[in-house]
Amino acid sequence: MIRVLLVDDHELVRKGFKLMLDAQPDLGVVGEAADGVQAVDMSRRLRPDVVLMDLHMPGLDGVRATELITAELPEVRVLALSTFDLDENVVAALRAGAAGFLPKDVSPEELIEGVRVVHRGESAVAPRLLTRLIGTFVRASRPKTVPAQLTGLTDREREILVLIARGRSNPEIAADLAVSPSTVKNHVTSLFAKIGVRDRAQAVIVAYEAALIHPGE
Repeated sequence: MIRVLLVDDHELVRKGFKLMLDAQPDLGVVGEAADGVQAVDMSRRLRPDVVLMDLHMPGLDGVRATELITAELPEVRVLALSTFDLDENVVAALRAGAAGFLPKDVSPEELIEGVRVVHRGESAVAPRLLTRLIGTFVRASRPKTVPAQLTGLTDREREILVLIARGRSNPEIAADLAVSPSTVKNHVTSLFAKIGVRDRAQAVIVAYEAALIHPGE
């Protein structure tokens, strides 16, 4: 059973999500929070597997709550939700440690699959949506020099980072480079460890901020 904590300041939204999730045999809502403070407190007490986190709430917002939860409870996966597809807060949440992003008007099937995906340790952001988001909002924050953690990458790891930032999945990268999927997986694991990220979402942010890839590529 995947244990889910719902965080949204609108009770009707929480009820709707709860009905969707509780109807699944492998999912169960273990708690509901109406703001970021409650979300952090309930995450500490309940230790859910996945937190569905609204980003726009009064008081402590979803971005800051995500940062606090993922820093203190790295085993808890946060799936960010927003009313807007192109929202600077989405990138801020991914940078803060969210494992993915879904729009609030997502279909029940996509929401359910998103929870399962982040629980597996993967990113629940469509690759092309992710690159569009980051291409729009990360450009202004690029450093003038390459971050130190990128200097330790091999040429192949750097090449794979660029392909990840372009929205390629592991099987697609394997086909592009004419290597096995297991080889790509090993490179990705090493790459993530070297640049200090947990998932593909954060890896794409690093690639954009380091100017390894530019919007539109």
